[in-house]
Amino acid sequence: MSTTPRRLPGDPTPREQVARTIRVDHAGEYGAKRIYQGQLAMLRGTRHEALIRHMQAQEQEHLDTFSRLIAERRVRPTALLPFWHVAGFALGAATAALGYRAAMACTVAVEEAIDEHYQAQEAALGEDEAALKAHIAKFRAEELEHRDIGLQNEAEQAPAYRLLSAAIKAGCKVAIKVAERV
Repeated sequence: MSTTPRRLPGDPTPREQVARTIRVDHAGEYGAKRIYQGQLAMLRGTRHEALIRHMQAQEQEHLDTFSRLIAERRVRPTALLPFWHVAGFALGAATAALGYRAAMACTVAVEEAIDEHYQAQEAALGEDEAALKAHIAKFRAEELEHRDIGLQNEAEQAPAYRLLSAAIKAGCKVAIKVAERV
């Protein structure tokens, strides 16, 4: 099966669909890197620093892969990277300022939204995009590892966990939709 086998008028072409995939994933991984930088700014020197650095290193690998794909495939990156630069750091720092549990709650919420997003991308990409699909599958597994780290580190005990989680997930879903196109 190839990417976008049944195309209707107005649907993105296979090239446009792949470009959107790479664009939004590059933006998301950039935002994730900045979230962890914000968390580290607040939690440096704590027992959680090593965990955050581990997750940040994986996000950097994801970002490096999508940066390479942006260049190789000549995909226009999102125009919102300056916004992601500030918003990602602010989200990480603000949640970490509430304590490590809130930082872990942020991680869980973001990674659950990304899992859903990556899962949909895997289903949409055809065999003609096997390499891209493999990257997404690998990164999705690592994002789920990050979610599990957050849960193991008391994310659900954060103040107003459900409200915080719902707000962050909603923000992620909006960011995903916007970054695909802008």
